[in-house]
Amino acid sequence: MNQSNKLSTKKLTLIGMLGAISAVLMILEFPLPIVPGFIKMDFSELPIILGGYLMGPVAGSFIVILKILIKFLFKGTSTAGVGEISNMLYAFCYMLPSVLIYRKFLHSKSGAAISMAIGTVVTSIVSIFANFYFTFPAYAKLFGMSIDAIVGAGAAINSNIHDLFTMMIFCMLPFNLLKYGLVSLVTFLVYKRLHRLLSTIVD
Repeated sequence: MNQSNKLSTKKLTLIGMLGAISAVLMILEFPLPIVPGFIKMDFSELPIILGGYLMGPVAGSFIVILKILIKFLFKGTSTAGVGEISNMLYAFCYMLPSVLIYRKFLHSKSGAAISMAIGTVVTSIVSIFANFYFTFPAYAKLFGMSIDAIVGAGAAINSNIHDLFTMMIFCMLPFNLLKYGLVSLVTFLVYKRLHRLLSTIVD
């Protein structure tokens, strides 16, 4: 086995490890009081962004896919796959711009912060349209719910919500800004230390 194959094997091992950790973090989701109970918070993007920063966007993409596959294998789905598809979409929307900006243009500590801030904003904006046109209508159709019932769950928490669009603005937008903002903060705090550790695996 030549050196390049050895490196490829090491990277695949790390991708598998990070994908498994990401799946566990996805399973360990929890509710937040600012959104209805069917919307859950998790930190599964943390291993994804770490792997992407270290090994590039292709590796980060494999970690995203592996996370979803492992989650399906060990827990299945309670959302007929809608939640997992949305989670995968948002993971890509967060990881790809963050990693590409960091590795190609702003490869520094401040660059990491800027790249993750951009990734957070991109994901939060994409989520408005994805939830409005796909996720929430799909939930309603698959589970025999009305959009009004979903909106009502949001209105019970925030009086500014009175239709699906205002639910996107006053519920999903703040939720995703908070979620990916927290993931970015944790990544910013631990990446330098974990980079040294993880680099020993792929070097």
